[in-house]
Amino acid sequence: MELRFTAVFRKVPEGYIGFVEELPGANTQGATLEEARANLREATEYLIEANRASIEELIQGGEVVREPLQVATAEVT
Repeated sequence: MELRFTAVFRKVPEGYIGFVEELPGANTQGATLEEARANLREATEYLIEANRASIEELIQGGEVVREPLQVATAEVT
C-alpha cells in the first residue's frame, strides 16, 4: 500500500529539518537534503508501524470493523 503525505524541509545552519504536515510526530533532520529525505521516510514508516501496533493492543479481543477511508484535501503547492 502506498500512502502520500506532504514533506516539508527547512534549511537550518546544521543542514535540514523535515516533517510531515499530515502526520504529527513524523519529523527528522539531516546534514543534507537527501539525508533528511531518507530519514523522514524512515521516521514516517516507523511511526505508522508503531501506531498500528498500539491500535492492535487497544482493540485486542474486541469486535472491530476495518475499512478503507478516502478523504479529499486541498492541493498543496
